Amino acid sequence: MSRHRTQRFKSNLRIERDNAVLYGRLAKLARNERLATAYRRIADIEQTNAGFWEARLREHGEAVPTPRVSLRVHVLSWLAARFGTEFVMPTVVRMEHADHLATPVDRQGQRNHFADDALPMRHGRHATQSGNTLRAAVLGANDGLVSNTSLVMGMAGASTGDHAVLLAGLAGLVAGACSMALGEWLSVNSSREFYQAQITERAERLAVAPEDGLQYLARTYREKGLDAKAADALAKHLLDTPRAALDTMVREDLGVDPADLGGSAWSASISSFCLFAFGAIFPVAPYFVLHGKEALAVSIASTFIGLVLIALGTSLFTGRGLLFSIARQVGITLSASAITYLVGHLLGAAISG
Repeated sequence: MSRHRTQRFKSNLRIERDNAVLYGRLAKLARNERLATAYRRIADIEQTNAGFWEARLREHGEAVPTPRVSLRVHVLSWLAARFGTEFVMPTVVRMEHADHLATPVDRQGQRNHFADDALPMRHGRHATQSGNTLRAAVLGANDGLVSNTSLVMGMAGASTGDHAVLLAGLAGLVAGACSMALGEWLSVNSSREFYQAQITERAERLAVAPEDGLQYLARTYREKGLDAKAADALAKHLLDTPRAALDTMVREDLGVDPADLGGSAWSASISSFCLFAFGAIFPVAPYFVLHGKEALAVSIASTFIGLVLIALGTSLFTGRGLLFSIARQVGITLSASAITYLVGHLLGAAISG
């Protein structure tokens, strides 16, 4: 068997084993038995798929690797244990889709476990919002780290002195965090106001023309697979309770939870402020206690540690390897920092000269 095929088989085996372990852990952490059963079913499917790739390797005389759980599985399990399985499910789905792009599928009709009702992703509105929160956390910290590293490197290149670098870094941290927080507050509030206006409009329409609501609900349930008679009966039953009918229409039509409307603007703004500040502090912190080239060297080292942590978070969403994510993150930040350092050096020389 060719080296390329061997590596592909081993990669497929690693993916299936990781998924089996992850879904097994999610089953133990699930908040209700229905979810636990769904996760166990998927874990069994993934374990069967892993057996398939083990058999293919043996058929070609290749050694089957010893099972090892990846860092991603450990991190996702840790997050699920503390914030619930709904928090990590969007990330799990993204990761699995990315991993399986090059994987042969449907050998036994097994890959389509998201197509049936095995996984009740209909806690999905909340799950999607939770997953987006996790993703926003990583991106917010990344923005703070890259922007403030560039600022600190620019000031260091200008040879303005440690005090000026520290002040500039702190100013960049506060200004950037405030800007992120205000932007997030406005974004969430604007979204809530938009959805509230849409809900009010639908409530008025339902009150004036309930027959339109009946037709909409019946059509929705027919599209979900119910026969016409059952869909009409369910729609009429819902319409007997206008609040329930409106709730259903909003969820189906707008894709939001009427009781939540995208979450709290204050929570979003505070979390954005803190996460941006978390990322931005890495390049600044050494200047509190060190000076000169030593402070610059430790700042670079501290920034690298921050980049590794953020790359770990990024790899959860992209499905790419941790080393690839680290290399990409370091490359982007290094490029931005080098440019600002050079510009700072040139401007500092021009101003002082």
